[in-house]
Amino acid sequence: MFLKIILNYIFGYLSISVEGYFIERFINICKSKGVLLWNLKRKKSSFLYVNIGIKEFKKIKEIAKKTKCRIKIEEKKGVPFFLHRYKKRKMFVIFLIIVFLAIFSISNFIWNIEIVGNETISKEELQKQLEENGLKIGILKQKVNSKDIIQTIRLQRNDIAWMGINLKGTNAKVEIAEATKKPEIVDEKENCNIISQQDGIITKINVQNGTALVKVGDIVKKR
Repeated sequence: MFLKIILNYIFGYLSISVEGYFIERFINICKSKGVLLWNLKRKKSSFLYVNIGIKEFKKIKEIAKKTKCRIKIEEKKGVPFFLHRYKKRKMFVIFLIIVFLAIFSISNFIWNIEIVGNETISKEELQKQLEENGLKIGILKQKVNSKDIIQTIRLQRNDIAWMGINLKGTNAKVEIAEATKKPEIVDEKENCNIISQQDGIITKINVQNGTALVKVGDIVKKR
């Protein structure tokens, strides 16, 4: 979302007002259709100020018609309108080009790592292993070898059954599935006692091996 807002600043966006009795429905339909709205300011229950990208303005015309809302462009903002306003000031233009080139270069780095699927495994512990194997905040996306990182960590840990790394934008999403512990196998030839986990009365006994220490009608207590 942050990257989309930056792109809208670069390519231009509109500050609009929306008026009607179905403002909530208008917002919900915009979200369901993937229309990005930001900097929402509610003046009244039936009046809203909001920012929207130029390319998405056509989409909301149909939504406004459907929800019986009126939309009005209050102000045009962003780089194209700024340059048009200050087109004679070349230094501004050069400075802005440098700034936006820097922003685009920043988008080639990882700035957020999200770990999901862990229940018993410590997130801090796993994040440390990811950093040791090359996935860390500020690293160039091209330098991240997801396949090698996954294989290395899987070999290092027995408590991870599956692992995936998805790089999208400036985010890295690490998904894991924890391995289930194998049940303890009891040797059938080894002597052992059967212990009740609940209070109860013995109603039937079927002894195939060993010696019965209780009889029908006995009361057993939880241990």
